Amino acid sequence: MDRITLTDLEVRYHVGVPDAERARPQRLLLTVELGLDFTAAAASDDLTRTVDYFALSRRLLGLGEGRSWKLIETLAVDIAQLVLTETPAQSVAVEVKKFVLPETRHVSVRVERQRTPDLRPKPEVMPQRLDQHFRR
Repeated sequence: MDRITLTDLEVRYHVGVPDAERARPQRLLLTVELGLDFTAAAASDDLTRTVDYFALSRRLLGLGEGRSWKLIETLAVDIAQLVLTETPAQSVAVEVKKFVLPETRHVSVRVERQRTPDLRPKPEVMPQRLDQHFRR
């Protein structure tokens, strides 16, 4: 399986168990690794046959607007679900890094998910249209 990796995408989301921690968006780093077959995209040199990682990064940057999560575990699972629903990726690994403990560089969680037969990309956000769908 081939891979596309967005490494340490800096986002600001409302996350944390205490209400006070969620009151203001905090800096998080997201690493999202998508597994898919590049054969058709490489042969045709065609963006519509792969994942538009620019569009995906814009989608993730805006994901926190009007939302909050208590757990970074929930956030990681939500991002994995989004990737499998909105892109042709067959698998995804999501790592969320949070900078909350002063004695550590960061705390992180990582989830890995595979596409299941009942989870197909939504036709309205297939790769050829991701860019149009998420640009403002």
